[in-house]
Amino acid sequence: MKPENFDESSHIESSNIGVDRTSSTVKGGRRFAFGALVVVGDRRGKVGYGYGKSNEVPAAIEKAEKYAKKAMISIPLIGTTIPHEVEGTFSASKVRLIPAAPGTGVVAGGTVRTILEKAGVTDCLTKCFGSTNKRNIVKAVFDGLEQLRPSKSVGVLRGQDLGLTTIESKIERGKRFQPTASAKDKARGPVNTVDDGRGKGRGGRGGPGGARRNRTEERPAEAAPAADSGAAPAAH
Repeated sequence: MKPENFDESSHIESSNIGVDRTSSTVKGGRRFAFGALVVVGDRRGKVGYGYGKSNEVPAAIEKAEKYAKKAMISIPLIGTTIPHEVEGTFSASKVRLIPAAPGTGVVAGGTVRTILEKAGVTDCLTKCFGSTNKRNIVKAVFDGLEQLRPSKSVGVLRGQDLGLTTIESKIERGKRFQPTASAKDKARGPVNTVDDGRGKGRGGRGGPGGARRNRTEERPAEAAPAADSGAAPAAH
């Protein structure tokens, strides 16, 4: 997976899922073409994917980003997770998305994790069945995301008050255990206590027993006899 790109104008991040290479044999030799699969999102509930092909990799990635931005969809979120469990299917791939309590994190593979993170989901459990082809997995995940519905809209369609759902009650219970830091209690940085006693060690080039200090102490002792040998004898 290649590094992410960030569009400052629209606050949209893009991530390259993978690049495929195809070759066709022609009269003059082989002709290569590249296809890039890119996922974009603003981490606020909007995410999309695109697939672009070109004779060069940068051009293929640029095409895929353009297609992905045009095909972005909005998904409902409850805090940092999805409203309910869904299962998306495409071809021989099947992906199940399960909401999780705060602090769980995203338990998923590389492809599914990238999509959920770009959508703004930070707590979710996932499971993939069948084919693990990246393009099929991406389409299966988006098929599941399109099935998400908030509890309020479902209650309006049914003409009933659904109240708190299971995941909403889990989120409320999880908030009780989250630490709350006041404005006065700011986090302090780590203090280095490894090298407090500087200059008290025995070894090292800069310590009391190091080579540098030993050399400087030996120099005056070597220069003293030279000065005595060159001095004139005292007159009697």
